[in-house]
Amino acid sequence: MLGYFGPEGTFTHQALLSLKLDEEATAFPSVAATLDAVRDGTVRAGLVPIENSVEGGVSATLDNLASGKPLVITGEVLLSVQFGVYGRTGTQLADVKRVVTHPHAAAQVRTWLATHLPGATVTERGSTAGAAKEVASPDSAFDAAVCAAVAGEMYGLEPLASDIADNPDAVTRFILVGRPAAPAARTGHDKTSLVAYMREDRSGALLEILEQFASRGVNLCRIESRPTRERLGSYCFAIDAEGHLSDARMAEALMGLHRICKRVDFLGSYPRADKVEPSVEKGFRESDYEKAASWLTGLTG
Repeated sequence: MLGYFGPEGTFTHQALLSLKLDEEATAFPSVAATLDAVRDGTVRAGLVPIENSVEGGVSATLDNLASGKPLVITGEVLLSVQFGVYGRTGTQLADVKRVVTHPHAAAQVRTWLATHLPGATVTERGSTAGAAKEVASPDSAFDAAVCAAVAGEMYGLEPLASDIADNPDAVTRFILVGRPAAPAARTGHDKTSLVAYMREDRSGALLEILEQFASRGVNLCRIESRPTRERLGSYCFAIDAEGHLSDARMAEALMGLHRICKRVDFLGSYPRADKVEPSVEKGFRESDYEKAASWLTGLTG
């Protein structure tokens, strides 16, 4: 069984359906609940959002991955995110004074709302699908929901405006998370995720972490600081890097991190959804590492 951050009709639900996995799926009310269900074995794996091209990282996912029993990422999905304004039958856009939606959705349509519904009050709730469900209730305090078309249709709402995102090219990245296991085989278009904790807060500590990748020709896809929750000013770094654990350059980078960091949480090596292969410079290719190892072996005996 699979789990996902619900309810049904959310973008996460759409992303899960796009995987076309022939398994029963159940919705959970939060990212934390979804990941906890994976940890305790209620579901085999769970799908949650981790990054948006407009709003950046999803803190609930980043923080829950970095705490509790270990989990690993086994795959990812990229989903183009489009929003609309949906209301009950008979509602006109000019009638809308109270809008409900998810915080990330509100941020992505802020300019449109300010231009077309300047007097409307926007309330943020747990999900866009939940917002649609709320508006569908006859006694709802809200006139309209900002949500995906699938959610509006699911709850019998009518579209009052479509394609209202301030950035029409917005994309959200979702990750499929499971319990620790050996990574899937290398595909050549892989990504490795981890969380690195500095041994001590000092000048150059972050640079030293970055050098483990740069000195081995490993390009980073994302790096984001998150509080460790130990004390004010204490941070760890969530990192996505191009490559697979079985790549020599990635393996050496991870060993380097293990030597210099207080702690490194490996979050998995998995295929990239966009199937983009890294551009590896001469000196960092697998054949280069093999030749170097052969040369060293010759020197020692």
